[in-house]
Amino acid sequence: MRRVDVAGSIATHLLPGRLMLLIPLPIVVSILILGLFIVAVRRGAEDRPANIPFLALILVSALQCLLVGLRWGYGLQQIMFVAPVVAATIPPLVYAGVCQLIGRSWFSLSLRVGVHALPVLLVATLTVIWRDGIDLALVLIFVSYGVAILLLVQPGADALRLAAFDEAGSAYRAILFAAGALFLSALGDVLVFLDMAWMHGQNAPLVIMGGQLAGLVILSVAVAAMGRSRPFAGSAEMSEVTDASKGVETAETMLAVETLMRERAVYRDCDLTLDRLARKLRIPARQISTAINEATGSNVSQYVNAFRIREACDLLAQTAKPVTEIMFEVGFQTKSNFNREFRRATEMTPVEWRRSRGPAKG
Repeated sequence: MRRVDVAGSIATHLLPGRLMLLIPLPIVVSILILGLFIVAVRRGAEDRPANIPFLALILVSALQCLLVGLRWGYGLQQIMFVAPVVAATIPPLVYAGVCQLIGRSWFSLSLRVGVHALPVLLVATLTVIWRDGIDLALVLIFVSYGVAILLLVQPGADALRLAAFDEAGSAYRAILFAAGALFLSALGDVLVFLDMAWMHGQNAPLVIMGGQLAGLVILSVAVAAMGRSRPFAGSAEMSEVTDASKGVETAETMLAVETLMRERAVYRDCDLTLDRLARKLRIPARQISTAINEATGSNVSQYVNAFRIREACDLLAQTAKPVTEIMFEVGFQTKSNFNREFRRATEMTPVEWRRSRGPAKG
């Protein structure tokens, strides 16, 4: 609760008086965030649906900025009772968005909604019966969800069964940043609480600014993760194939995977995911991930991208096709990922590779 109050006081000093009264800075930020929401919704109109929890997270972030603007730009005191409740919805939304990315859920939808509503109900109750306990409750909520998210992605990028291999690594790193932002926000609450108790809020403004930055990080991660790592329609609740033999050895699994890659070149599918690969092979996704890790020391996305890079190298050396055309042909969707994976494998950019191999054959 104290964090929201101090954040508003900072906002009132960021613009000159008359302009601040007309358009408080937090409301301007809220409008910009709504612009991001519109962009994200338009992306969701493509072949894959948007990540609904992440969309909701963007709206919640916009709402928080709006509340701060109304409280400190126009003096609406009642806002202080709403802001902590809105803040309590952020960690559950981040967690739910991650669950949708990895295609994992242990309970029914109604039970999941009920469980994730408990933190919000707790904070709402505290605003009425024990306002001093709000800071502690928010710290526990943010830390608990941060730990839960790290446990979800403990297997690494392979945990994102429904994410395209082209973006699995980026999405995994984004999730780690999201968890880190939750921890940072919790740390900010602790520091503000201690500063209020010992220093009467003397250093709280600086801490609050850090907390605001953490919120922006969470928002940026949500938007980035939605970009290309959205699950395919109807695939979020799919379970792994269970009719495959559980006793398949690592060598046999690798033989099946390599045969599929070399003979059918499935790596060219830009939307290929671990879940799709498991369906094609009729082998459980976990078994494929374990076999590739044991045999190559790489995760599945790195393994698939290696096939893409090898073909890209051949095309760059043997044809005069544009780099962008080759990028799409071998299965990449973004130039940044293509360049990063190419440099990782060859220590050169695609253009440098082509030049090092001499004139391309027409």
